[in-house]
Amino acid sequence: MTGRPHHRPMTPGGGFFAEIAGGADPAQVREAGDLAATVLVRGARASEDPEVAERIVHLAESEGLETLAEVWSGAPADTLAGCLWQLFLLRSWVYAAPEAVAAEYEAGQRRVDVARVVAGVADPPGPDELRRMVDDVLRGITRGDFAVTLFRAAAFARIVAAGRAAIGSATHEEISRVLLLSEQLEAAGHGEIANTLA
Repeated sequence: MTGRPHHRPMTPGGGFFAEIAGGADPAQVREAGDLAATVLVRGARASEDPEVAERIVHLAESEGLETLAEVWSGAPADTLAGCLWQLFLLRSWVYAAPEAVAAEYEAGQRRVDVARVVAGVADPPGPDELRRMVDDVLRGITRGDFAVTLFRAAAFARIVAAGRAAIGSATHEEISRVLLLSEQLEAAGHGEIANTLA
């Protein structure tokens, strides 16, 4: 015998397993995000009210970008939820740094002529013009061909990536991230999601 007194094992309190569980089931969060994205887009397209488009444009401001991130940021890029997350993230970025984005766009537009036409930014492309363009892209969720919305956003991101490379102020990783965003939006525009919403 060791001479150690026998003791009762510790029993965890009622909150022990709740702390370990770590929140909602990721599969349920993704399913809810997909459903929310579908309802948002289909409901907006079915509405005759022009205010619906404006509410969608300002959704990240009214609900908070963090709330949208919780629901959509983990969605694959080729899903409707993933596309909406990228579009709202793009708008938030333009609004957060309009002068820097305008400078990058200006530097890149001469290098990617076709993308410049598709993006549809007024010339010269100042901060106000870029904000108007990105808002118009989000309004495209509620009307017309969803693929066009994705192609416009992809073209815009491609131009900014080219501008970042031309200016030389961004890292390779930062340029690659914007280029990947462009490629994902373009691929989604060619994919099944865009076709089902056409």
